[in-house]
Amino acid sequence: RYVVIGHHGQPTPEGVTWTPELARRQALKVLGNPIAATQPPINTTLTFKEVSDLFVTKHGAKIKASTLAEYKTLLNLHLNPTFGAKRLINITRADVSAFHISMNDTPRAANHALSVMSKLMSWAEDEGYKPEGTANPCQRVQRYKEVKRERYLTPDELGCLGAALHQAEVEHLTGPYIIAAIRLLIFTGCRLSEILTLKWKHIDLSRKLIFLHDSKTGKKTVALNDAAIAILADLPRFQNNPYVIVGHRYGSHLVNLHKPWQDIRALAGLEGVRLHDLRHTHASVAVASGGSLPIIGKILGHTQAQTTARYAHLAEGGDPVRQLTEKTGRALIKSLARKPKPAA
Repeated sequence: RYVVIGHHGQPTPEGVTWTPELARRQALKVLGNPIAATQPPINTTLTFKEVSDLFVTKHGAKIKASTLAEYKTLLNLHLNPTFGAKRLINITRADVSAFHISMNDTPRAANHALSVMSKLMSWAEDEGYKPEGTANPCQRVQRYKEVKRERYLTPDELGCLGAALHQAEVEHLTGPYIIAAIRLLIFTGCRLSEILTLKWKHIDLSRKLIFLHDSKTGKKTVALNDAAIAILADLPRFQNNPYVIVGHRYGSHLVNLHKPWQDIRALAGLEGVRLHDLRHTHASVAVASGGSLPIIGKILGHTQAQTTARYAHLAEGGDPVRQLTEKTGRALIKSLARKPKPAA
């Protein structure tokens, strides 16, 4: 005989939408399956906010602090305000799609939020907060196409930036560590987070190397040119602060260059240029100095060839890492020292 455990399209007695996995579990219980009897019941009343808190606490302990900070920002600003009060297992693909569409004015943030939500849903299933085998509502939600910005400063623009940095330094328009951080971004091609969190113990000035243990792509070694060495040599060290770019609080590093960079780029007439564009600029000058893409990828710490391939249209030849680093540094010094052209 047939046993009715529920009706398609109607909720369970607990108010939860029937899923294939829930139906299978209930059928096993009716049949007296011992495995089903020993499986702990899934708490189907948990809200998205409750699960997201568990996700941050449990999964957050296994990921990098910078990644966790990004997850928290997206959860607090976008995901929890939208889904927080809703039961996790009742969130549908239509709900997620509508949320994604609502963020169409910020496509990159929308895609990142969708990725974090998808990770959370998969984690919730693995941890037993969501029935096993149920569809991830983030799957098959079409992402926005993101246009990668490829902005390189020209020699004339580098000259304007060099003049602005010099003016800011001599007129004390901003702090010396801010100026040093920007110059290090130019001469090393490092990411902003790598420079801001750099510690003296990770630098070997005699060998002209930086050893980064926790970069975006894992451990990496950065070869320093003479210009970068000179910047580091001029910076004072403090016994109770391990960081190169000293912050405002005791024992801390600077965490944000947004406002001072806005001021300096305005002084240089470089509106719209981002700090990350200095990394692209370092790479473009390296290419112009004769660097091959594999060597430039090594300098930038790329783990995948396609990441460096964006500079392919600029490439003409190859040189060893050390020689190329020095040539790039000399070319950047020359450009930063250019006198800006008078305004027409």
